[in-house]
Amino acid sequence: MKGTPPTAAFLVRHPAHFIALGFGAGLAPVAPGTFGTAVAIPLAFLLARAGDAGYAIGTLLLFAAGVWASSVTARDLGVPDHGAIVIDEVAAFLAVLFFTGLAPQSIVLAFLLFRFFDVVKLPPARAIDRAWHGGLGTMLDDAVAAGYALVAFALLVRAAAALGVAL
Repeated sequence: MKGTPPTAAFLVRHPAHFIALGFGAGLAPVAPGTFGTAVAIPLAFLLARAGDAGYAIGTLLLFAAGVWASSVTARDLGVPDHGAIVIDEVAAFLAVLFFTGLAPQSIVLAFLLFRFFDVVKLPPARAIDRAWHGGLGTMLDDAVAAGYALVAFALLVRAAAALGVAL
């Protein structure tokens, strides 16, 4: 993890911290990004109750809040993209789930793909991660990972269908 791990007191010190740290998921001692990604799953079920438009608007609002919150939290932690800031994973995986659906097998496959692409940081994600400091840069590299995950998901679903296997 980049930087000193924040504490529970830091989490509740400012609303931006609470949002940026994924409502507490970023405090996980190992793999906070994975925990942050998991936070998106129950949120996706809640947003799905609002219909497609409500889900999309909710995800966009969370992304915008994430830009602000991660900027404030990074400043307060003294690290541009601290490992505990996981709102980027939450918002990006919400977007992935919007397109993949909420069937259990879809969630598992999408989760694995998103985590892979988030960790690997294929171009331009790595360049964004290195060059864009601040809230927007923090959020955008995960949006790129979400795009890669969606393309890979679609290809795997098509390949499985061609083989007569349902995913």
